[in-house]
Amino acid sequence: MLSEQSVPVVRATLPAVGAAIGDITELFYRKLFTAHPELLRDLFNRGNQANGEQQKALAGSIAAFAGMLVGDPGARPDALLARIAHKHASLGITSDQYKIVHRHLFAAIAEVLGDAVTPEVAAAWDEVYWLMANALMAIEAELYQRTRVAEGEVWQGMEIVERDEQTPDAVSFVLRPADGGPVRPFSPGQYVSVRSELPDGSRQIRQYSLSSAPGRPEWRITVKRVTGDGRPDGEVSTWLHSRARAGDVLDVSAPFGDLALADGGGPLLLASAGIGVTPMLAMLDHLHTTGTTRPVTVVHADRTPADHAHREEHLGLVAALPGSRLHLWYEEPGRNAPDGARTGRAELADVDLPEDVTVYLCGPVPFMRAVRGDLLRRGVPARSVHYEVFGPDLWLGQE
Repeated sequence: MLSEQSVPVVRATLPAVGAAIGDITELFYRKLFTAHPELLRDLFNRGNQANGEQQKALAGSIAAFAGMLVGDPGARPDALLARIAHKHASLGITSDQYKIVHRHLFAAIAEVLGDAVTPEVAAAWDEVYWLMANALMAIEAELYQRTRVAEGEVWQGMEIVERDEQTPDAVSFVLRPADGGPVRPFSPGQYVSVRSELPDGSRQIRQYSLSSAPGRPEWRITVKRVTGDGRPDGEVSTWLHSRARAGDVLDVSAPFGDLALADGGGPLLLASAGIGVTPMLAMLDHLHTTGTTRPVTVVHADRTPADHAHREEHLGLVAALPGSRLHLWYEEPGRNAPDGARTGRAELADVDLPEDVTVYLCGPVPFMRAVRGDLLRRGVPARSVHYEVFGPDLWLGQE
């Protein structure tokens, strides 16, 4: 909890800090990368830095955390913290790096806000930062311990044993430990990071969901090539599509991610769009291999049937689950659409949902916002809706 003396200071200054947080985070990253260029080269996503999404995500998380501290001081924003901590652990973030962030973030705050940053204001926001940082470090330490790795030591060599073209823009890779050991366990819905050395010598990192069930001697990831659409093409996805072949060894992290299928017997809704199908495949595969009798409703939306990655596998897994129901939408169905597929974007108004349904969402943020909004209007509790965002989480604090 925020101390009594800091609460009124943070409450009074939150509007000013919130209004300037975009400028603060932009300057922070500029200072950070000037002092530590290796962090931009080998840790942070250069694409998300260039388009500003990482700055927005950081700004949103700080503002959301501070707002919770003063608005509901008895509560702990566990969902927000867990999502950040899992992403940090998958990158191998260490506790020492929080000191580096603190130094450059507060230099940026002082420069942007100037004389408004009195010693009292600086002390209050310093407390906000370390409350958030210490909470994250504690969660990350627990994640490292649970995964049985030392802090930040999450990487291992994984050999590509199979490469399969799923769609013109999606390729899957089957991976096994290069040292011949067993794969680490994971929960259906989790992801791994892949660290790729690019032609300029940088080692860029991206996260990819594990797209098959745990319990096998190998992992599978599915990578969608990120094309420009007015922006630079995705660096790592392009490299993997053009260069990665069977026999190559990739640096891959231990599995992390808080979108993990919970045990139980209650009904499920698995809703995805585009490449967001990948964690749902792992969940469906797990439900099938464990012989579940849980009622499962599956919703998927895609541009065309040809763009639907793992389409036959996806439909086959749903069909193999007793009592499951499938709802498909394609913006352009064409002649190859499966029977029953509808045209347009996903609409849940006529999808029957049990009162105690647990929901898992993955796909573009506009899709998840629309589906989540539909669900809340239909009375599904927010606590029952779980989601995964590919890339910086611009949804933080909007639970």
